[in-house]
Amino acid sequence: QNHFKALVHLSRKVFMLYHMIKMNGIYTSIALCCKSCMCFLWVTVQGQNLVTNNVSVVEGETAIISCRVKNNDDSVIQLLNPNRQTIYFRDVRPLKDSRFQLVNFSDNELLVSLSNVSLSDEGRYVCQLYTDPPQEAYADITVLVPPGNPILESREEIVSEGNETEITCTAMGSKPASTIKWMKGDQPLQGEATVEELYDRMFTVTSRLRLTVSKEDDGVAVICIIDHPAVKDFQAQKYLEVQYKPEVQIVVEFPEGLTREGENLELTCRAKGKPQPHQINWLKVDDDFPSHAVITGSDLFIENLNKSFNGTYRCVASNLVGEAYDDYILYVYDSRADGAPQKIDHAVIGGIVAVVVFAMLCLLIVLGRYFARHKGTYFTHEAKGADDAADADTAIINAEGGHNNSDDKKEYYI
Repeated sequence: QNHFKALVHLSRKVFMLYHMIKMNGIYTSIALCCKSCMCFLWVTVQGQNLVTNNVSVVEGETAIISCRVKNNDDSVIQLLNPNRQTIYFRDVRPLKDSRFQLVNFSDNELLVSLSNVSLSDEGRYVCQLYTDPPQEAYADITVLVPPGNPILESREEIVSEGNETEITCTAMGSKPASTIKWMKGDQPLQGEATVEELYDRMFTVTSRLRLTVSKEDDGVAVICIIDHPAVKDFQAQKYLEVQYKPEVQIVVEFPEGLTREGENLELTCRAKGKPQPHQINWLKVDDDFPSHAVITGSDLFIENLNKSFNGTYRCVASNLVGEAYDDYILYVYDSRADGAPQKIDHAVIGGIVAVVVFAMLCLLIVLGRYFARHKGTYFTHEAKGADDAADADTAIINAEGGHNNSDDKKEYYI
């Protein structure tokens, strides 16, 4: 009977301790010993973990709020809005906002959807677990507002080559502020951005791009790219319209080869610009134009050529941007019967030069071998008889007198 009373007393203590541990949500193990009854009681209680996640959602779309519990012991889960109003108590919705809908409810999870999200829904939501004291976890909802369609504007619609132009791109009413990038064709460019803060942490961003254009930029796309977490591939583009002065080229239509006396000459002036050249003129540089030359638009025709027509003929084209020209140098050769010069064959000339160089090399080799074989001793006239003379004066006298042993001295000349 005493043992039974002790066991009941011990059970009451264990129950109270277990309840206290459960209410505080602590992981622990407890060992109690009753010496009188020689018994050991092990109680293991695992605390409850409350977990949630932050949510980013685009304005007008649906957000999912999740409250999850690990090792739940039937404690009540509820969800509160940023104003600490209860949205869901277990699977019951006290709040009258029908945009909140229950997605899933169990002992371990409360999953709620919020549709048609607006900026007023942004804030900290509370997942609460009814323990003592209650446990809380927080889910921050961030509402993203995409910018409106980018507005692309130019300071001028048409730009002349060599001039600077300015293009602006504006991304209005976004949250957070947008980032603007620029491209010209496939080349990245750097703009200058300004950020203006509006209401409710909304922003308008404007970027200005300044660039100097050339004729190669005509028809090239300048692209404004909006970078924002709520949108992808958001961009606007504008094609550059660049005016440039003419490019001029004189083409010989006839003859195909040399210009000879008595033949005709026909030249065409090709000019391209933006805008198209409104005027094309022919002239002869530093001389009078041939009296019987015929000009038809961009074509020049001269018949019955003679050497008095020699000189530089110039085609000048102009438009609103400027003017440019190209020159043709006319040289009239004699007619075919008079032995007009023929085209020089450069291959033949190269062959002749090669043969001459080879012959000179051979000659140098032969001379070198000849000199190597005819080496000798050379004496001046004064040296004759020097070997038998006592001094230099005697040697000179012997040389002049024709000493007998002078026959032994030899001179070699080449």
